[in-house]
Amino acid sequence: MSSDVTEAEKNALTPESGFDLCGIDYFESIGRRLYFIAHYERYQDALQAKKERERPDEYLILYKGAM
Repeated sequence: MSSDVTEAEKNALTPESGFDLCGIDYFESIGRRLYFIAHYERYQDALQAKKERERPDEYLILYKGAM
């Protein structure tokens, strides 16, 4: 996956605190593949939202905040 998403994309979508739920669109060009879905303060809420997504073909990632 390291070649699929750039460091700049990861840095832009890594929150200062909490968790960002993000998806990857493999049809976009490199550098524009990662997209924001929602922010959650608690891991449990982010994980539940990830499980509840209705598109089973969607590739999802949780980014944890630095704090």
